[in-house]
Amino acid sequence: MPKTTNEWIEKRYELLLAEFKDKEFNGDDAKRVLTEQGKSEESSVPIILSELKKKCLIEAKLDSQDSRKRIYQLKLPNEVISEILTRSDIESILKKAADLIRTRVDYKFILILLFLKRISDKWTDEFKKAVEESKKAGLTQDEAEQEAKKAAYHEFDMPEEYLWDNLREEVNELPEKFSKALKTIAEKNSELKDVLDNADFIQFTSNNENYEILRQLVELFSAQKLHHVSPDILGDAYEWILRFFAPDKAKEGEVYTPREVINLLVRILKPKEKESVYDPTVASGGMLIVSHKYVEETYGKEASRRLFLFGQEANHKTLALGRMNMYIHDIRDVQLAFGDTILYPKFKEGENIKKFNVVIANPPWNQDGYDENVAKRGEFWKTRFNYGFVPKQSADWLWIQHMLASASDENGRVGVVIDNGCLFRGGKESVIRESILKADLIECIILLPEKLFYNTGAPGAIIILNKNKPKERKDKVFFINSSRDFEKHPEVRKLNILAEKDIKKIVGAYDNFSEEAGFSRIVDLAEIQKQDFNLNVSLYVFPEDEKEDINIEKEWRDVQDLKKEEDKIDKKIEVFLKEIK
Repeated sequence: MPKTTNEWIEKRYELLLAEFKDKEFNGDDAKRVLTEQGKSEESSVPIILSELKKKCLIEAKLDSQDSRKRIYQLKLPNEVISEILTRSDIESILKKAADLIRTRVDYKFILILLFLKRISDKWTDEFKKAVEESKKAGLTQDEAEQEAKKAAYHEFDMPEEYLWDNLREEVNELPEKFSKALKTIAEKNSELKDVLDNADFIQFTSNNENYEILRQLVELFSAQKLHHVSPDILGDAYEWILRFFAPDKAKEGEVYTPREVINLLVRILKPKEKESVYDPTVASGGMLIVSHKYVEETYGKEASRRLFLFGQEANHKTLALGRMNMYIHDIRDVQLAFGDTILYPKFKEGENIKKFNVVIANPPWNQDGYDENVAKRGEFWKTRFNYGFVPKQSADWLWIQHMLASASDENGRVGVVIDNGCLFRGGKESVIRESILKADLIECIILLPEKLFYNTGAPGAIIILNKNKPKERKDKVFFINSSRDFEKHPEVRKLNILAEKDIKKIVGAYDNFSEEAGFSRIVDLAEIQKQDFNLNVSLYVFPEDEKEDINIEKEWRDVQDLKKEEDKIDKKIEVFLKEIK
C-alpha cells in the first residue's frame, strides 16, 4: 500500500484484500471481515467503504438482486499505487499554480496546461506500449518506434516535437512553442479544435512578468506524469480550479453552480442507464458530469457508458472548458453544441426539437433581452413557448418552457435551479406560471438557503417538473423549505454550503413525499389557486422557531431567589450609607 494512504484505511484495505483479492463481495461480507478481524464498529463500515472509494481503492455497483444494496470489488495495489501517489501532488501543483496567477491572468491557462500535459503523457505511455507490442511481433527497435508513432496507436494525433518534454526544452521560446503546439494539435484532431483554439500564449506573455509566470507554470506541471492518474482524481483537480476562481469570476458574470446543489438536483432526478440527459446551458459541464457519476456509483461503470449526454452553450470559451472537463473526467459519449439555445436549439429530431429523459440546468437568472419579439425569432417557438412570453427583463420562464418542451412526453423529468423571484412575480410570468400549474406539470418547489452561489446572495430555488406524475402527486405541489438547512462554507467566509446531511434530508423528503412541520408540505392546486398561483414557498411552509419548554414553578422559584438576593444587597447598602453619615 502507498505510504500516503492513512494508516486507518490502509489496515482495513489490507484485511479486505487478504479476504477477497479481486473477487466481488457485498456490504455484509465487508462487515463480517471488518468487525471480526479488524475489530471495527458496525456503524463505521459504511464510512470505511466510502473512504476506500474516495481513494480509488474500491469500485461499487448496484446489486442486481437488490437495488438497495451494492456489490464491491477492490482494486489491486498495482492498479492504484500511481493514482494514490499523485493525488496530493496534483493538489499541491494546482495550489501553487493558483498562487502564481491569482487574478493577474486568466485561470483558463492553468486548465489548458493541465489538459495538454495529460494528453502528452498519455501519448508517451501509448508509444511505449506500442513499441513493446511491435517488438514482440518481430520488429526491430527502430522499426517498432516508427510504427508506434502512427496515429492508430494513440487517442490523439500529436507530432513528437510538441510533446511536453520537447516543448519545455527551450525556455526562451515557450510562448511560441506552446502556441504552435496548440494550433497544430487542433488541426490534426478536429474534436480538439474548439478546446485548444482559446489560448494565445504569445499574447499571454506580452509582458515580462507573465513570461516568468508561464515558465514557472510549465515547471510546476512537469513535476508529475499524469498518464496513470485516474479520471476521478484529475477531474477533481480540474473542478478545484473552477471552484477556486469562482468568487473572482462571479464578479465578471461567470456562473459556477456549487457541486452540492448539482448533487441534490441529480439525486432527485435519478438518471438511469440508457436514458438521455440534456443541459441547455451546459457551461463547464458540471450537471452532465455529476449525472454520469451518479449512474456509475448507482449502477456501475458499464452502465454509465450507456448514459447519453447532451449540452449546449452560448459562450464559446466556456464551452471549451466543458469539452476539456469531459475529457479530463474520461467521459467520451457526450455531444456538446455551440449556440444560443433560446433562438437556435441545436438538438433536433425531424421537424421538432429532440426529447430527453432528464433535462437539467442552472440557466442565467433574470436574463435580459428575450421578450416576445425576440423569442418569436427562435426556431420551433410555437411548440417551445406555448404557455406564453416573458418580459424583456427576465427570461426565467422562457428557459423553463424550453426545458419542458425538451423533456420526453413519456417519462421526462426537469430540474431547474432558478431565481426565487420567478415563483411569485406578477405580469406575464404569472400567466405562464398559472398555465403550467393548471397543466399539472410542477411536482416540487425547493427553497434553497441564501448565500450558496458565488455571484449572488439570493437564496435561489429548485423547480422539479414531471410530465408523468405518480398518481398520488397529481394535482398537488410538494413544497420544501430548506432555507435553514446549511453550514458555513469552510473556505469562503461569506458563503454557505449544503452539507451531505442537508442533501439527504431534502432528497429523503422528496422521495417519500413526506410532510414535516416547518420543512415540507403537500399542497393541493386548489389552495395554490386561492393564492393567485403564487409559488412563494414561505406562503405554504415556513420554518418554525424552536420552542423552549418552560417550567413555570422553577422559574417562579428563581425569581423569588433573585428578589431575596436583591433585598440582602439593599440592606448592605443601607448599612454602608449609615456608616458614611
